[in-house]
Amino acid sequence: MVEIKEKGEFRYIDEGEGDVMVLLHGLFGALSNWEGVIKNFSSGHRVIIPMLPIYTMPLKKAGMDGLADFVERFVETMKLDNMILVGNSLGGHVGLIYTLKNESKVSRLVLTGSSGLFENSMGGSFPKRGSYEYIQERVEYTFYKPETATKELVDEVFETTKSIPKCLRIVAIAKSAQRHNMAKDITNIQIPTLLIWGLNDTITPPLVAHEFHRLIPNSKMRFIDKCCHAPMMEHPEKFNRILENWLENEAHKAA
Repeated sequence: MVEIKEKGEFRYIDEGEGDVMVLLHGLFGALSNWEGVIKNFSSGHRVIIPMLPIYTMPLKKAGMDGLADFVERFVETMKLDNMILVGNSLGGHVGLIYTLKNESKVSRLVLTGSSGLFENSMGGSFPKRGSYEYIQERVEYTFYKPETATKELVDEVFETTKSIPKCLRIVAIAKSAQRHNMAKDITNIQIPTLLIWGLNDTITPPLVAHEFHRLIPNSKMRFIDKCCHAPMMEHPEKFNRILENWLENEAHKAA
């Protein structure tokens, strides 16, 4: 088990040594979403995952800019630089906003199932409190194989949605993400960017990856078949191999 560390307002994972890789989880994401990436990359990288304050931030600040500000404070506190920034779903969206404001701190950007252009949020509806079956169906909708949604994962999301304050924040952040379209801004991203997408993504469909690829000048796009919205959870080995190969190629180009 990886250790969750604390410093001031921040809870995070910090494993390994080497080039810094910062991972940003999605709206219902958790640190556990990145287990396969931590195992694979912490032998040669310093892998850092901040717990985004999705359920705890002040309601007035519950939105994309508030989350990007949080990442800025985290990076400053941890004195991070020259980061490989990897974001899934809402985490990719936060990563885009952060990168546009702080491009000198990011050497590489990786988006997987990222929002920011279009997303079918929660499969088109917001969480219904108190219905376990509904939550199970929504969590399963995130994956190509429904059994990827373990009972532990469904229980975790169900517990979260039972809390009215947490639900209010989830809805506020989801609506903020839908309003915050980045099509005009992301043409300014100059750093090498990798898009790793599930070919069967129902929440940010493959069309979204093609649109990111068209708009971000220095981007590469890779698809994983039989994969939905969380490639690093559904196909960790394929995800890691694509990411490893791309990082090696980019390092050779820079050398």
